Amino acid sequence: MLGGAVAGGAPHRYHHRVSVPNPLAHDAALAGVRVLDFSRVLAGPFCTMLLGDLGADVVKIERPGSGDDTRAWGPPFVAGESAYFLCVNRNKRSLTLDLKHPRGREIARQLAAVADVLVENFATGWMEAAGLGYGALRLLNPRLIYVSITGYGHTGPDAALPGYDFLIQARGGLMSITGEPDGPPMKVGVAVADIAAGLFAAVGVLAALQARSRTGVGQHLDLALLDTQVAWLANVASAYLLSGEIPLRYGNAHPHIVPYELFPTAAGEIVLAVGNDAQFQRCCAVLGQPEWADDPRFRTNPDRVRHRQELIPLLRERLLTRPADDWIRAFRAAGVPAGPVQDLAAVFADPQVQARGMVERVAHPAIGELPLVANPLRLSGTPVATRRPPPRLGEHRAEVLGEWLGLDADSVAALAQSGAI
Repeated sequence: MLGGAVAGGAPHRYHHRVSVPNPLAHDAALAGVRVLDFSRVLAGPFCTMLLGDLGADVVKIERPGSGDDTRAWGPPFVAGESAYFLCVNRNKRSLTLDLKHPRGREIARQLAAVADVLVENFATGWMEAAGLGYGALRLLNPRLIYVSITGYGHTGPDAALPGYDFLIQARGGLMSITGEPDGPPMKVGVAVADIAAGLFAAVGVLAALQARSRTGVGQHLDLALLDTQVAWLANVASAYLLSGEIPLRYGNAHPHIVPYELFPTAAGEIVLAVGNDAQFQRCCAVLGQPEWADDPRFRTNPDRVRHRQELIPLLRERLLTRPADDWIRAFRAAGVPAGPVQDLAAVFADPQVQARGMVERVAHPAIGELPLVANPLRLSGTPVATRRPPPRLGEHRAEVLGEWLGLDADSVAALAQSGAI
C-alpha cells in the first residue's frame, strides 16, 4: 500500500476526497460520450483527463511494449508507475494498438467509427499518412469531433516542426517576461504551455459537442501550442499591441500595479498584492506609516508605478522589522491582500487546500491508495468524479474491444497473436 507517500518519502496526512471506482457515470455531464485518445505526454492527456473527469468514456491508445512516453519519465516511480503518467491519466482505459500494423490501423478506424471525439498529437501529417486523418475518418463517422494538438498547427511555414513546452514558452513570449530584470529569460516551473493547450482543447471539444447537438455533424479542431501560448499573454500582449513597447521582465513585481510583489521580512517572505488605492491606504496604516498614502508620489496607483523605485525600498525596510506570519495576520485583518510563499509540503498541509478536498485517493491495483490532485471543478448537478485509476499498459484491451466493437475473447486473442494489439 502506498499510504499517501511516494516511495521512499514520509507519509502525508491529507483531508481528501475519497473516490470509489465506478465505471458507470450515467449522471455525469458527459455520460455516454466516447473519447478515443491517441495523445501522449501532457497537453492531449490533460484534455482527455478533463473529459474523463466529466464522465466521458476515454480509451487511451498506446504503443505496444512501451506505451505513453511519460510511463518512463521518472523518478519517482511507484510500483513501476511514474508520477508523471499518473498525474494526467485517471478516468481512462488503456488499449495497446500498433498503428504501423495494417490490422492495427483497421481496428483504429473501427473505433473511430463509433467514437464521439478523437484526440491526437502526432506530428502534422502523420495521421493522414496512416489513413487516420480527419478527412478519411469523417467519411466513416460524420459526427466525429477530431482534435489535433501540435506545436505549430496544420498551416504556416513551421507546421512540420516538433513542439515542446520549453520551446513554446520561449518562442511564444512567456520567457521574455519571466525572470529577474537583470537576469536571463526563465521558463515557468510547470509545463504551462501544454496545460493551457489541454484546457483550450477541452473547451473546444465541449463547444463542438454543443454544436453537434444542433447540426448532427462533427468538426476538426486544429489546436497549436504556439497559438494558445500567444493567446494567454492576455494583458501583456494587449499592452504591447496598443503601445508598441516591448514588455520588460519584472521578476516578482508587476508592470502595472504597485506594490504587487515579493518582500523579505524578519523571518520568511510574503507577497503583497495591493490592487487599489483604498487597499494601499490600509497597507500604510498596518505598516505604521499612514502618511505614505497621502504622499503625492504614492497617492494613486499610476503615481506608485511611476515612483516604484522610491516606494519599494521604503516598504522593504519596514517589512524587515517583523516576521512574515505577523505581517500576514495584520494585513489580512485590515483587508490587505497578503500571503505566504509555500512549498508543496505547505501547500498540501494548507487548511484551505485541505478544506477544498484538493487531494483525492483512488484505489489502484498495483499501488494501493493512490493520492492524486483533484479536479477543481465544482458542479452542483453533475459533479466530476474519479471512476478509474490511471490504467496499466493495455489493461483494458478485451473490455474495450468487446464493448466498442463487439469482439469476443477469441477475436481479441487472435489480434494479440498477430501483433496488432
